[in-house]
Amino acid sequence: MNEKVQAVYEEVLRRNPGEPEFAQAVHEVLESLSPVIDRHPDYAEYALLERLVEPERQILFRVPWVNDNGEVKVNRGYRVEFNSVLGPYKGGLRFHRSVNRNIVKFLGFEQIFKNALTGRGLGAGKGGSDFDPHGKSDNEVMRFCQAFMTELSRHIGAMTDVPAGDIGVGAREIGYLFGQYRRLTNRYDTGVLTGKGLDWGGSLGRKEATGYGEVYFARDMMATRGQDLEGKVVTVSGSGNVAIYAIEKAQAFGAKPVTFSDSSGWVYDEDGIDLDLLKEIKEVRRGRVADYVAARPSAVLNTEGRPWQVPCDVALPSATQNELDEQDAIALVKNGCQVVAEGANMPSTPDAIEIFQEADILYGPGKAANAGGVAVSALEMQQNASRANWTFERVEDELAQIMVDIHETCLATAEEYGQPGDYVLGANAAGFMRVADAMKEQGVI
Repeated sequence: MNEKVQAVYEEVLRRNPGEPEFAQAVHEVLESLSPVIDRHPDYAEYALLERLVEPERQILFRVPWVNDNGEVKVNRGYRVEFNSVLGPYKGGLRFHRSVNRNIVKFLGFEQIFKNALTGRGLGAGKGGSDFDPHGKSDNEVMRFCQAFMTELSRHIGAMTDVPAGDIGVGAREIGYLFGQYRRLTNRYDTGVLTGKGLDWGGSLGRKEATGYGEVYFARDMMATRGQDLEGKVVTVSGSGNVAIYAIEKAQAFGAKPVTFSDSSGWVYDEDGIDLDLLKEIKEVRRGRVADYVAARPSAVLNTEGRPWQVPCDVALPSATQNELDEQDAIALVKNGCQVVAEGANMPSTPDAIEIFQEADILYGPGKAANAGGVAVSALEMQQNASRANWTFERVEDELAQIMVDIHETCLATAEEYGQPGDYVLGANAAGFMRVADAMKEQGVI
């Protein structure tokens, strides 16, 4: 690591103790930037790196709400507004018991580079709460969302900060959040949130976007070696929107996805995933993976290990951070995996990434491979601004082109810095330079 870059990282560790995921995200980016700083030392001037790793604003607030038994519960709410040099802060809200400031900061930092890569004029933020919607009634979720938005509303706006969904925040939660925002502000400001219902400002293709984009990126990586997805066996983790629609698009390209998971375990279906059944269980019943196995004789439920032990050609980690470790990576290499494209944020540990790169596996980091979600959020904002509704086909065409552009940018940047095929360097360096150039031009703020 460049001496200047190393000093910045050491200061991050000193100022952010006990935040391992945030430190991990920062280290990965800064390590990639050393050759950029060596070639362009001006990027290290005016404390540009120091400003980059420090959020512009960190908001922590109490969220009291009342459950169905009349008991008052208290959760914490977070919004980290990381960087607004390219546009309004943009990034999801995560409702999960694991959410804390460390998690929100790592996600917000990753979002800087992901959003920059889309070329859509987006800043970066992230937020959420340690509230877990699983097992809660619709009324409990509604009351929590209303309490959460009561505080969040004073910090967001279409030209300031535009949240979206993430883990635990789907169409139901976005609806409740938007309703409370409208109630509090007396404004029908559709641009303040993305992932909305189709009848009130949402975009076709938004729920499919991250999973579709992940598969587009995998396809484009494979094309560099004269390969495609036809007939390939695919392992997938997760069973939310990202995983479901990655499975859908992989099947459309002729691949055979055979796994998915949730917090209760993972499923291996040797006959290939029955997508209609999976959608019914997860999107309609809000059920668990065991419900799929009960209805599908070819499926097996596993409560130990992870799906990366299953032989495959392509792996699509689409659940959560650090879900794929060194031993999983060794298993994937041993079993002939050729491609890893990340649908989740930072799902592979640093040791796993090193193994992929040493084995010459095509590896697409999340900030590039899963940028489809925020890209279509930007398209939703564009539709809101013009009071237009695009067809699904137009949205998907735009998404596909954005993912092609991101892939080509990453590939060209890696080549420029002497590491052809290194998508980690390509994504980090390309995203960084777009943000850094704007920071230089806008002055010390």
